[in-house]
Amino acid sequence: MANLCPECDNPLHIDVDEVDAGEMVTCDECGMELEIVSLDPLELAPVETEGYDDEDLVRDDDEDEDA
Repeated sequence: MANLCPECDNPLHIDVDEVDAGEMVTCDECGMELEIVSLDPLELAPVETEGYDDEDLVRDDDEDEDA
């Protein structure tokens, strides 16, 4: 049974005998990176590649300057 890409529903044919949990695979159709989180049963999860927004990061020394 093929897993489907969560982004484009493309069938992903992954041989569980040739991969390990924690490895990354890429969807050939849309390019989404997926992590193999489980082998029995085969389970995939999208890889977070965006990081963080600078607006979400508040440094302690920035708050002290205004005081």
